[in-house]
Amino acid sequence: MRNRMNLLAKLKIDSFLLIMIGVVVVASIFPCEGNVKIFFQYLTTAAIALLFFMHGAKLSRESIVAGMGHWRLHLLVFASTFILFPIIGVALRFMVPEWMSPTVYMGFLYLCALPATVQSAIAFTSVAGGNVASAICSASASSILGVFLSPILVGILMDTDGSQAMDTLNAIGSIMLQLMLPFVVGHLCRPLIANWINRHRRLVNTTDRSSILLVVYVAFSEAVVEGIWQTIDAYSLFIITLVSCFILVVVMVINVMSARIFGFNKEDEITILFCGSKKSLANGVPMANVLFPAASVGIILLPLMIFHQIQLMVCAVIAQHYAKRLDKH
Repeated sequence: MRNRMNLLAKLKIDSFLLIMIGVVVVASIFPCEGNVKIFFQYLTTAAIALLFFMHGAKLSRESIVAGMGHWRLHLLVFASTFILFPIIGVALRFMVPEWMSPTVYMGFLYLCALPATVQSAIAFTSVAGGNVASAICSASASSILGVFLSPILVGILMDTDGSQAMDTLNAIGSIMLQLMLPFVVGHLCRPLIANWINRHRRLVNTTDRSSILLVVYVAFSEAVVEGIWQTIDAYSLFIITLVSCFILVVVMVINVMSARIFGFNKEDEITILFCGSKKSLANGVPMANVLFPAASVGIILLPLMIFHQIQLMVCAVIAQHYAKRLDKH
């Protein structure tokens, strides 16, 4: 077992993604249907509420305040997350329908509208020797703003594409009720449960991941019943992987160039690179479950799932590169 874990570490493969792939396989063979499906849908709604409750409870106000003064850095990160990514998403329209289906393209538009990750962005910034306080502030603020901005961006992008009309106000209302309300309640409860969370971080992380896996299982069960594997073949997966790599490279290059053009130091450049180039699987999976019809959630999540793994692998290598340069100095 230890040798297997070492191999995964060397290959920069996220073990959670492997578990998620296993869940997709199980959903493909044993999709939930009928009364079981209804039970899992209620369970999923409760799990998503718990997930965002814990997100709110884990968010420290002190860590956010510590990095708030670096507004130029935060503006650049937000511009990358909520402006640059969507522009790239719209630019990919020429690939439909010759290279990708409209539904897969919707998945990329959704990916480009999501907020940044929190935990991994901060972790990579720390390993690379970046500005950790600003990373905490940027990533946390991006996650919170994403609850409001992502549905609006998805609505705008879908309307621009013309592939699917979306009631943006209705979507925001659903997001507020199912995601933002538990988040706010969790944050307000932080003084009461912060010590418990700190003592049981492993249990909290397991709960978070279990909630995401449950959403993925229900989404892919519905997608399998609707015939996802008749629509998505090996060629489609290859195109999704190729386009994900392209998006990540373009965003990373522009982030580094922008950081240097605007005169940021190396520590801030690292923060901008890692916080401005990542997209949140933890926010994206439950949000998709709220925003999109159940039959299309599975396909729409595929670009996000593949991009998530690619960003982890690439960022791990880049973080180690920065760390080695730091050691030499």
